[in-house]
Amino acid sequence: MTPDLSERTVLVVGGAGYVGSVLSARLLDAGARVRVLDQLIYDNGFALHHLLDHPRFGFSRGDLRNRASVTAAATGTTDVVLLAALVGDPVCRRYPELAEQVNHEAAVQLHDMLAGLGVRRFVFTSTCSNYGIHDPSSFADETSELNPQSLYAETKIAVEEHVLAGASRTTTVGTVLRVATAYGLSPRARFDLTVSQFTRDLAAGEELVVYDADTWRPYCHVQDLSSAVLTVLDAPPGLVRGEVFNVGDADQQFTKRMLVDEALKHVDGARVVYREGDTDPRNYRVAFDKIATVLGYRSRHCVQDYVGDLVSAVRAGIFTDVRPGDPRYGNHVVAHLC
Repeated sequence: MTPDLSERTVLVVGGAGYVGSVLSARLLDAGARVRVLDQLIYDNGFALHHLLDHPRFGFSRGDLRNRASVTAAATGTTDVVLLAALVGDPVCRRYPELAEQVNHEAAVQLHDMLAGLGVRRFVFTSTCSNYGIHDPSSFADETSELNPQSLYAETKIAVEEHVLAGASRTTTVGTVLRVATAYGLSPRARFDLTVSQFTRDLAAGEELVVYDADTWRPYCHVQDLSSAVLTVLDAPPGLVRGEVFNVGDADQQFTKRMLVDEALKHVDGARVVYREGDTDPRNYRVAFDKIATVLGYRSRHCVQDYVGDLVSAVRAGIFTDVRPGDPRYGNHVVAHLC
């Protein structure tokens, strides 16, 4: 059930992104007034076209690193959701200094400003990648040791630690969401993430090269990730203050080989090459019991349904313009930064 957020004004930092463009619409559906602050570094303003004439929606183009831009956007809001980041290992390797500035320093600055602006809730979207390499015969929960394998995870952990350390010293209720790898369609589609990339490439008749096929990851649909944010915003403060929640579904965890096999149920004559020795050593499965038990959250989407739907869309002639490195469909290359 969609919560009633009609008394709330929510700032979504990074609201034009893959998850943010979905979340912004969901917040409007819940009755909230929604503001988006986004620098549009991937020339992704098109992702908000469908919201621009909504009477409860407002957009500001601005840099998370710029204190004045953040102050202007956050003043008068009740809640702030931080999605903005250089998301993923490849883009952080390409722009390490920018990743540190945006993912860590600017996120900490934002968090520390909120109490003075009267913001009541802060939701920080972190990542299950923080678990890095974890024995896949067991499941990493929120108390498990973190084992970052990338700058991306290191920056996320640094902000987590800052939010949690300050939880008892600020009036703003801060919550950390460690989200599974996203999939699903969005106004700002991405085809550089495993489920969508594998499926689209195979459906388009392209050869797919898969490294380290038997490494595990959890997956979560962008609609379900958005639902988790709404659930936290609607929860009693005492249940979410200073808490970490893994976001995903125990049944939605797959090896890369399993994802390929799922796509092959819908594609004949596909060319798949398996290789070892990728630069990404992550291998982990995650427990999602806490968010279900404490907040009653459940995922509603599954990879199996999405794969079939995406194959049908590609065969119908949708997404024919996807090209490697295209910033419209991926986060590997920053197209624009003021």
